[in-house]
Amino acid sequence: MNLTIVLEGLQQDLQGLAELGDERSAQIAQRLGDALASNLRLKVFDLLSQAAVEISSKLPSGHIEVRLAGQEPELVFVDAPTGDGAGMAGEEHSARISLRLPESLKAAVERSAENEGISVNAWLVRAIARATESRPTHPGGKRLSGYARS
Repeated sequence: MNLTIVLEGLQQDLQGLAELGDERSAQIAQRLGDALASNLRLKVFDLLSQAAVEISSKLPSGHIEVRLAGQEPELVFVDAPTGDGAGMAGEEHSARISLRLPESLKAAVERSAENEGISVNAWLVRAIARATESRPTHPGGKRLSGYARS
């Protein structure tokens, strides 16, 4: 899905209308167009996410995901879980969270998921599950913390 074409078309329409006025109107239209482009992109992404949830609820199996390829969203059908261990034992994926990440962290998550041969969603579910599982406490004050690198 190419949002860039749609957004550029809207900016051109706004610029064309502004040319009916003076130079100041054209400058204001240019600034408004630039400001609206990123905001509209987020709003369209939110709308597509809502549509994906609604469509997914009507499917007999699997679900629709909205994925970003660069700045362009794409709707992807994901078949029923394949038992990759992404979820908690005995639980279905039923909750959705909209998560905004810095681009560098998103890239690191994508690399880690690819290295493990699983989807980003499955990787995130595993990471969250590991982070939230109860950990035994170590009485007696002899506690070791930190991490090791290989």
